Amino acid sequence: MNVFRLAVCALLCLLLGSDLLASSHREAPLIANDPLADNTDVYAFRSPDNPNTITIIANYIPAELPHGGPNYYTFGENIRYEIHIDNDAGMPGDEIIYRFTFQKVNEDPTTFFNIRLGQQNLKTTYTMERSMDGGATFQAIVTGGVVPPNDIGPRSIESGVGLGATYASLMSEAITQTPDGEQVFCGPVDDPFFVDLGGIFDLGNAPRQNGPSRDGLGEFNVHTIAIQVPIEMLLKDGAPDTPANILDPNYVIGVWASASRPAVRTLGMMGEAPEDSGDWIQVSRLGMPLTNEVVIPIGMKDYWNSLTPYEEITDTILDPFFYNPELALYMDDDQFGPAVPAFAPLRIQRNSLQRFDFGNGQDGLFSIKGTAAVAGTALDDQVFGELLLPGPGLPRSVDLWPIFHTGVPNVVPYQLATGKEGNPLAEGKPFINNFLPNGGDMLRLNMAVPVTDRASADFSPMGIVAAAVAGLTDPTYNGTADLEFIPNMDGFPNGRRLEDDVTRIELQAVAGVTLAAIGLWYDDYTAGDPNPVTDDLLGVLTYSTGVEENDKPFTNSFPYLAAPWRGTETDQ
Repeated sequence: MNVFRLAVCALLCLLLGSDLLASSHREAPLIANDPLADNTDVYAFRSPDNPNTITIIANYIPAELPHGGPNYYTFGENIRYEIHIDNDAGMPGDEIIYRFTFQKVNEDPTTFFNIRLGQQNLKTTYTMERSMDGGATFQAIVTGGVVPPNDIGPRSIESGVGLGATYASLMSEAITQTPDGEQVFCGPVDDPFFVDLGGIFDLGNAPRQNGPSRDGLGEFNVHTIAIQVPIEMLLKDGAPDTPANILDPNYVIGVWASASRPAVRTLGMMGEAPEDSGDWIQVSRLGMPLTNEVVIPIGMKDYWNSLTPYEEITDTILDPFFYNPELALYMDDDQFGPAVPAFAPLRIQRNSLQRFDFGNGQDGLFSIKGTAAVAGTALDDQVFGELLLPGPGLPRSVDLWPIFHTGVPNVVPYQLATGKEGNPLAEGKPFINNFLPNGGDMLRLNMAVPVTDRASADFSPMGIVAAAVAGLTDPTYNGTADLEFIPNMDGFPNGRRLEDDVTRIELQAVAGVTLAAIGLWYDDYTAGDPNPVTDDLLGVLTYSTGVEENDKPFTNSFPYLAAPWRGTETDQ
C-alpha cells in the first residue's frame, strides 16, 4: 500500500465519530465512522423547469434522525466537499470543480437547546469556490452562504421563542444566485433515496418474502449541496452552442462528488478543539449509486473510496467485480439463485440466441472477438481497444463494466434491437450516448437529451429501461430505427433524476436487461422467432424491490428536494 493509501487509513482511524442507528449509505467500514464526510448520493439531470441548466445534487451525512438532538447534524468544518465535472474525454482529470467549505458559530453557549430566542447554537454558513482549470486555481463565488437549521419543531421554528419563521421561508431564503447564473442551496432535506435496506442486506430479501417491504430511509434526512448550472458553463472548449442532435457526444459530462480531510488530526486535552494539519486526503467519493455498497466487496471498500475515477479507470484490481459481479450468482440457477427466492424473476442469459453464455466465469461475447462480425463495432479492438472484450471468462465486460466505467456509446452494438432484424451486431435504434472513457465510476449525462415532463403519463422512474421498452414495443417508436426522442432517455443511467428507481434498474441490469435491449435475448427465446417478449424477459421487466418511490413528493423547482422531516413528526 502506498503512502497515499496509508494516509487515508491513518486519518480515518484518528477521526472521532458515532455509529448511526440505521444502515444507510454507510458503504465502507472506515467512512462509516466519519458520517459528516460520508457521501450518500449524487444526482445529475437536466432541470425540468429550466432545461437550459443542469442540476447537480451531492448528499452527505447518512441516516440523520430528525429528532437527533441536542447535537443535530450539520456540515463539518475542516472538510472540503467537492463536486467534480469532466466534460472532455481528450483531457485527463476534471475540468470544473465546485468546492464547499463550512463554518459553524454557537450563538448562545448558555443553553442546551439548538434554537432559542432567535439564536442558533449550530449556525452554519458556507463558502463556494469554483475552478474552471481542473483545480489549479479557485475563485470564491459565494461567501457567507446560509445553511438553514434543522427543522426541530414548531416551537423552535415558528414560535416567538424560536426563530419566528416558516421552514419553507428558511429554505427559500437560503437559495443563492451567483452573478454567472448558478443557483445554490446547502442544507438539510429529506433523504431522496428510496430502498428497502433491511430487505436488500438480509441476503437479498427484496421484495420481502415474509411481509411488506419498507423504505429503510423513510423519515430520515441528509444534508445536500445542490447547484444548478447553465449548460453553456458546462460545455467543453470548442463544443457548439447548439447540439448537432439529441445524442451529441460534445454534450456529455461526467459528475462525481467527494469529501476530503487534512491528513493529520491531533486531539486536544481538557475540552480543547482538535487541530487538523497536513495535505488534504480524499476520504469519500461517489458517482454511480450503489457501486461501493453492493458491487465492491467489503475487503476493498475503503480502497475504492480512496481512489479518484481517473485512478480507478487504470486500476485492474477492481475490474473483476464488474466482469463477474457477485449479485449475478444469485440470479443463476446453476449457482446460488435458488437460495435467494426474492430474485426469482431475475435470471441472466446463459444461452442467449443458443450461443452466448453470460454466467459468471463464462466467455460472454469473447468468442467472436476479432471476427468479421465485430469489425467496425465498439467490440472491435481498432475502435475502442480492448476495453470491452479484454479476455475470456469476463462475461460482463460488454455491459456492466462500461455502464459504470465509461458510459455507453451510440455505436453498434449499443443500439436497440429495433431495426436489427435479429442480429444484435447490426445497426439499430439509437437510445443512449453518454460515452466518456477517461475516468472510472461517475454519473455520465448527455446534456443534449430533452427533458421528460414529470407530469406526463409517459414519465417513468425506470429511466433508460423504460425508454428501451418503448423503443422496442411502442408503435409510436418501433416502426423506425431512426434517432428520435423516446421519453425517459434522460433517465438513469444517463445521469440520474431524483425519481429514478436506481436499485431496481441496477438489479435488472445485473440480470442482463441491457443485453436483451440490444438483441441478446433471454434463454427461453429461440433465435429467429418474431417475438422476443418471453417469460424470462417479462420477469425481469416486472421485477420490483417492493419500494418504488420516495417517502415524500419532490418539488417542481430548484432544489427539487423535499423539506427535511421535522423532529416532532416522525415515527422512527
